[in-house]
Amino acid sequence: MKTQLLLQFAINGLIIGTLYGMVAMCFVLVYKASRAVNFAQGEFLLVGAWLCWGFMHGLNVPLWAAFGMTMVAMTLLGMLIQVVVIRPLIGEPVISVIMVTIGLSVVLRGITLWIFGPEPKSFPSGAAGAKVDIAGLNIEAAYLWSTLAAALAMAAFAWFFKYSRLGLAMRATAFDQQVAQSLGVSIQRIFIVSWAISALASGVAGVVVGLVNGISPGLSLFGIKVFPAVILGGLDSIVGAVVGGVVIGLLENLAQFVDGEYLHWGNLYVVAPFYVLVLVLMLKPYGLFGTRDIERI
Repeated sequence: MKTQLLLQFAINGLIIGTLYGMVAMCFVLVYKASRAVNFAQGEFLLVGAWLCWGFMHGLNVPLWAAFGMTMVAMTLLGMLIQVVVIRPLIGEPVISVIMVTIGLSVVLRGITLWIFGPEPKSFPSGAAGAKVDIAGLNIEAAYLWSTLAAALAMAAFAWFFKYSRLGLAMRATAFDQQVAQSLGVSIQRIFIVSWAISALASGVAGVVVGLVNGISPGLSLFGIKVFPAVILGGLDSIVGAVVGGVVIGLLENLAQFVDGEYLHWGNLYVVAPFYVLVLVLMLKPYGLFGTRDIERI
């Protein structure tokens, strides 16, 4: 019986880990473009979930239509934030950008509270789909779809960065902005695309999580939960983001199994990823796949 329960937690960890990986990629995209961490990433998830819910209830449209409208809206939101909020900070110290993203997270959370209220809400019954029985394990259909969507998104990211002109330009910008600009790359355009993709992918993850767990202001904490995955994989590595997300998802669920069956501490699954975060910072500050900065003295 415990073996089946352990397998259930492992599968859940793998599924939620793919979502962590997708959100972690958003952190990496913004960091590679601007060398700053976007601490409003969790609020992007919250906004995406609320927008999809609002479209379904306000316009009375089906889930697929609301999901498409949410993707468009989140893309435009990411572009707007980059142009209005982030672009004036180009050339300023990185800490200024970080502080602005913290302020942005407070503003976005406040706006969602003002519009939608603090009460948790759920999508219409049946929107998430029924549970699927796989080898005796009950798995939410929405999580299976999210795993497929995350896998496709990761494959699309890999192709985008390796073969598309815009992806190659983004890689060049991340390597050296001045050199990329001297080769004709529009740095401002790269920044806009980075923030647009970051907001879009976070919105998709927010909708998926909201379908299963409902929507509440606490959804914004998802961004903080993903941060250990970013550090584990490396702040500047797309591959590291994916691997880190899967590892943290598995670790979180396996810690919940050990805690529930043996230790009974009650919160091990919450703190376990941050134990890993501290260990990684102590042993490998650049993460498993991060690029080590070498400076001449």
